Amino acid sequence: MPTESGSCSAARQAKQKRKSHSLSIRRTNSSEQERTGLPREMLEGQDSKLPSSVRSTLLELFGQIEREFENLYIENLELRREIETLNERLAAEGQAVDGAELSKGQLKTKAGHSTSQLSQKLKTTYKASTSKIVSSFKTTTSRAVCQLVKEYVGHRDGIWDVSVARTAPVVLGTASAVNSVKFHPSEQLALTASGDQTAHVWRYAVQLPTPQPVADTSQLCGEDEVECSDKDEPDADADAPSDCPTIRAPLTSLKSHQGVVIAADWLVGGKQAVTASWDRTANLYDVETSELVHCLTGHDQELTHCCTHPTQRLVVTSSRDTTFRLWDFRDPSIHSVNVFQGHTDTVTSAVFTVGDNVVSGSDDRTVKVWDLKNMRSPIATIRTDSAINRITVCVGQRIIALPHDNRQVRLFDMSGVRLARLPRSSRQGHRRMVCGSAWSEDHPVCNLFTCGFDRQAIGWSINIPALLQEK
Repeated sequence: MPTESGSCSAARQAKQKRKSHSLSIRRTNSSEQERTGLPREMLEGQDSKLPSSVRSTLLELFGQIEREFENLYIENLELRREIETLNERLAAEGQAVDGAELSKGQLKTKAGHSTSQLSQKLKTTYKASTSKIVSSFKTTTSRAVCQLVKEYVGHRDGIWDVSVARTAPVVLGTASAVNSVKFHPSEQLALTASGDQTAHVWRYAVQLPTPQPVADTSQLCGEDEVECSDKDEPDADADAPSDCPTIRAPLTSLKSHQGVVIAADWLVGGKQAVTASWDRTANLYDVETSELVHCLTGHDQELTHCCTHPTQRLVVTSSRDTTFRLWDFRDPSIHSVNVFQGHTDTVTSAVFTVGDNVVSGSDDRTVKVWDLKNMRSPIATIRTDSAINRITVCVGQRIIALPHDNRQVRLFDMSGVRLARLPRSSRQGHRRMVCGSAWSEDHPVCNLFTCGFDRQAIGWSINIPALLQEK
């Protein structure tokens, strides 16, 4: 009579075990649904002082939590079953390879590699499931304190940077054909950085139009968030203003770089400006004479950003070499430099805050808060799910705005606690990568502006007292 080989016998046993295990999972799920159904029905039947709308929302959220954990539990059981099946198959293969037995070390290495992959899959599934649950709570909170006020359209290409004037009248600047824009601390001057290896200083005169009533967009905040395609983008050409004046002659040109000038900023007082370039250098200029004062070298790769301290002669430059550097010009006779290491990918920006703190963002999906007196390690680290672009800090309230590659904008405090996420749906928010942001504590309506590759800038109203209260 024919006899079964060892591998066929092992395969039959594994199949029978999977079948019985699958039945046990179904019985477990049905019994759990019966058990969990009773308390919910009792809860719905009980008297409560909560409004019916709030009560129904809570029940729906807890139902979602229950379903997420139930799915997670089932996937956990399935992964455990796959691990057991894999171990049995490896053991069977180890006995049937040319009649020779594999060593225990080889079996252990192969099994360990496979089980580690499954373990990683389990961790990923857990994080994805729990993030959905946390996101459902955070979304509700964000819509209550963050509202879209106005969309600024007119550019024909993506907007790289956004800036708000520090003096009256409060105006908004957006950079599309250039890489950055910064307003002078006390005069009506704008500093731009460009891909033509130069930076320019422009003088502007603004005559504000008669204020128009602001449309109420609070009704849009209840929309469910959905993914948007490129065809949902607004037609910027159709909405472009026709009476916008054009300034064609700059007041001053700053030249000496051998590569793209990616960013520029004013030093305190506005007499000097600093530029950052892809030629791996940063330059300090005298704005009145356009002369080069210092050439700052030391970065190993292209620079990505530069920022100046609001009250002291300090500059930070960030680079693709995973570092950012602090340059000290407080002593006119000598300038010192300190290197901050801690990121594992391109540092996209580093900005000053109040006191002796610097906040840095990176393509490694982290934001770090540093104390200038202790360069060895950050005092706080924020981990996110997407690369971070040019960050900005609300100095008065110590709130960090993080624009992401994945079209989200999140708000954190200086200790790393997440405060809110700006709402995004099919009818509001950015539809492509968010490149930059700027706070404005003097604007009468908006106190946060964002810009992105969808060719628009957005003004947001952030209810900061409510935001900090929910913290």
